[in-house]
Amino acid sequence: MAIRGFYADFSHLPPRLVFALLPPLPVVLLFARSQAGKQFLQRIQPQWLIYLQAFRILVEIALWSLVRNGSLPVQMSFEGRNFDILSGLLAFPVGYYCFVKKSWPPVIAQVYNIMGLLLLVNIVVISALSMPTPLRVFHNQPDSSLVTTFPFIYLPGLLVPLAYTLHILSLQQLRLYGRSIAGQSALTSK
Repeated sequence: MAIRGFYADFSHLPPRLVFALLPPLPVVLLFARSQAGKQFLQRIQPQWLIYLQAFRILVEIALWSLVRNGSLPVQMSFEGRNFDILSGLLAFPVGYYCFVKKSWPPVIAQVYNIMGLLLLVNIVVISALSMPTPLRVFHNQPDSSLVTTFPFIYLPGLLVPLAYTLHILSLQQLRLYGRSIAGQSALTSK
């Protein structure tokens, strides 16, 4: 659909990009609360749901390079208003010190996940407000329409949902199993 320009049509509100970004959310929420989701969360070591967030470092470096070559607006990188790289940089320390070494309480992982979700919302909103729509707030050039084209559609269509999925599953795991899973992870990670 991105190859045919479906998402790059900004004549509709909300922008069609919403159809790439949001459909996985109800599925993730239902899975996290389902019996299969609960069984999955019982089996996976909690640090891995956090460690996997490190992929965001590469995403942010890619966004920064697109800004540097003039393909995206500066507010979509860490030089501007996108601080999502913090989620990636903190993933290994939070996962390790909360669930392997256990020198940080699990509440740190909860705070990390909430912070990560807020940083994700921040960049999604910044991207939306940088698109050529009547809602545009950031009028610097270029706009953010690059993320509606192939292969960049994978950013809002795959990588953003992956990031929020990992945060939601981690928060659900901490809510369901709390201290017992924190103690178990130290035993199963060796």
